[in-house]
Amino acid sequence: MTQADLSVAVTGMGLVTPAGADEETFWAGLCAGRSTARRQDELAGLPVDFACAVEGLDLDEAVGGRSVWRMARFVKLALIAARQAVADAGLSPAEWDGGRVGVVLGVGVGGVSVLIDGARKLDARGPDAVSPLLVPMMIPNAAAGEVAIALGARGPSMAPATACASGAGAIALGRDLLATGQCDVVVAGGAEAVLTPLVVTAFARMGALSRRTADPAGASRPFAADRDGFVIGEGAAVVVLERTADVRARGGRSRALLAGTGSTTDAYHPTAPGPNGTVAQAAVAAAVHQAGWRPDEVGHVNAHGTSTPLNDAMEAGLISRLFPHRPPVTAPKGVVGHTLAAAGAIEAVATVLTLERGVIPPIANLDALPFDYDLDCVTKEPRVQQVETAVSHSFGFGGHNVALAFRRA
Repeated sequence: MTQADLSVAVTGMGLVTPAGADEETFWAGLCAGRSTARRQDELAGLPVDFACAVEGLDLDEAVGGRSVWRMARFVKLALIAARQAVADAGLSPAEWDGGRVGVVLGVGVGGVSVLIDGARKLDARGPDAVSPLLVPMMIPNAAAGEVAIALGARGPSMAPATACASGAGAIALGRDLLATGQCDVVVAGGAEAVLTPLVVTAFARMGALSRRTADPAGASRPFAADRDGFVIGEGAAVVVLERTADVRARGGRSRALLAGTGSTTDAYHPTAPGPNGTVAQAAVAAAVHQAGWRPDEVGHVNAHGTSTPLNDAMEAGLISRLFPHRPPVTAPKGVVGHTLAAAGAIEAVATVLTLERGVIPPIANLDALPFDYDLDCVTKEPRVQQVETAVSHSFGFGGHNVALAFRRA
């Protein structure tokens, strides 16, 4: 294959987020720049009682069919997003060669609520009360498996679990499957649904969550001087990837080009990022280099922007050093919270939409930067600006760093 044949396009997108369960609603929420965080009844009485949840959508009805009962919440979210993405790409599972279709869905934790429910039943009523489907419902690869079943995708199926870099890592792996000729179509993204008292308490105990309980809507504030932690969220996002030559051959539409990817590992600490950010920066630089760009040709940065003191400081330094020409920066977690394994995929969709629409959404709750870094953060309102090239960053516990470089189609 020639280099042109290896060019990879995003041809379809689907997502279910706290800001909306379809592309237009999500985009409107992101551009409004208002947080979706609110108190959750299930978290009442905990030190942190708020989150960004997917609401207003009956997941069972949206999934449909008789198999919905065997799916954990994160699987349902993934399947809804995957169906949207495939339809958006103009593809039909009834017509494609399933042996040439791959599925790569990143999940960080899996069906933890199913596990907790099973443990309670075991304690209360004994072994016979435990569902024989507990294991296939809770394992992290359940989303990839169920999506493959629903779509008749019989090519490679993977479930990368690299914490908050999982969704972006899945998209990077999807590009590799196309570049090596193993697949002609890849359905890739991430899903997470862990808004349970146990998981929220665990994150709170480690000091990762914002304690701004009096003002949930103001709690997720990427890069703000008074940020004190992230707001946990849930959701899923999926993209369909194809080689551009194949898209042209079938008369399809390329929404954006995935021009490069980069991955590194800090090898420093289980939860804290490398303090100087040089290893994370290497991942971003690798994506830019693979895309064939100079750093000063990057027109926009979709930041990981968790609203935690350590991550935001590290990332601000990375952006300032690698992109001193000050491309505009946004960070969707101010609106949708930190959706963990789904975050990188949701932010990939947001990046593609910015390239398509020439609009950069604002960072919610950001008034002034606390850093000595000279960043051009988009605040208060959307910025109308045509962007040709963009990068999206994702960093995860364990030191996982992934960057995706997109170009306008």
